[in-house]
Amino acid sequence: MLLVIAVQERLTKQIAMAVTKAVQPAGVAVVIEGVHMCMVMRGVQKINSKTVTSTMLGVFRDDPKTREEFLNLVNSK
Repeated sequence: MLLVIAVQERLTKQIAMAVTKAVQPAGVAVVIEGVHMCMVMRGVQKINSKTVTSTMLGVFRDDPKTREEFLNLVNSK
């Protein structure tokens, strides 16, 4: 359980870096979809406002075909 409020963009990168450090893979891709409570509760009060962030490292960053295949799989869910 996450006990601190995290900026989604930073959390996405931290997860990718932790996986890279732990298992040293050829590449890591992390995609997070989150509900931004600031948009739900304040300001525009947009219900179900979701933001998607991603971090690509290694082959997912360097090889467009690998990145495209991954993103197609994610988007098909």
